[in-house]
Amino acid sequence: MYKLRDPHKGKIAMQAPRLIEQYRYRENVPERGLFINGRPALTGIDPALVGEYVMLTVRDPLCAYEEDPAEQIAQQLEDAKPAGRTGMFSTWSGYYKGAHISVVSGGSGSPEAELLLHEFLENTDATTYLRVGGSGGISPRVMPGDVVITTGAVRDEGMTHAYAPATYPAVADFELVTALIQGAQQLNAPYHVGITRSSDSDFCGVGRPGVGGFMQPWNLDVIDIYARAGVLNGDRESAAAVFLPMLFGRRGGSVCSVADNIVTGQRFEAGAGHDWAIRIALEGLAILHAMDHSTGITP
Repeated sequence: MYKLRDPHKGKIAMQAPRLIEQYRYRENVPERGLFINGRPALTGIDPALVGEYVMLTVRDPLCAYEEDPAEQIAQQLEDAKPAGRTGMFSTWSGYYKGAHISVVSGGSGSPEAELLLHEFLENTDATTYLRVGGSGGISPRVMPGDVVITTGAVRDEGMTHAYAPATYPAVADFELVTALIQGAQQLNAPYHVGITRSSDSDFCGVGRPGVGGFMQPWNLDVIDIYARAGVLNGDRESAAAVFLPMLFGRRGGSVCSVADNIVTGQRFEAGAGHDWAIRIALEGLAILHAMDHSTGITP
């Protein structure tokens, strides 16, 4: 059975008590964040209702959701019930082939992901965090309708740099990646396995013109740099979903549908491949649950 690694035994956490003692504002900051009516303020989750596995989704019109993604995905869960709701996030929990899964939806980007991850990591015993979302293809091998299972993320966003230098890697958990691959194979889904790049800017920062065609000289080579380096796809949240859980002793990963490819010129198709991404995520987490509760292996 998978057991949470004790974050207080990690190198960063071992330093944290000494650093916090030097923090002049420590008495002015709530130790575990803000709460409203006894619940974490931003997500409103009831920690007792949160599952062992958490799917992170974005209210993204490009994925062609028919309703809030947490509610839509929860329809595929057994005994689904709301586990938290605020104006910023919605969370549903239920079961899929024995795996206790929570699905949370919110806004786009690494900073938004940090908000929900902080409250879940601080207040729940969830072991595994999986981003399920949309992306754009960068590698010529990746086509609209395909799915990318992330093995690692390029941290070209800003939030994670507050936690560790740029040279610190964002590596997806190998058990989670293995389970997702098995799920994709069982479904006979169109998938790729490799590196995802995350950025904050969705225009100039990814080599796309801004307002009125605005670009800087350094924006011109962004696409080719990462295509030559073998990066498969780009999004805004994978780095956060991989990095923060890993840093704090949990498992993080990402599975993204691909809606277009800027290198090949294949045009955007709303929701292309996203049903595959959701199905791979659910099957992968069910496989991981079976692994966790049968092997007895503790990372």
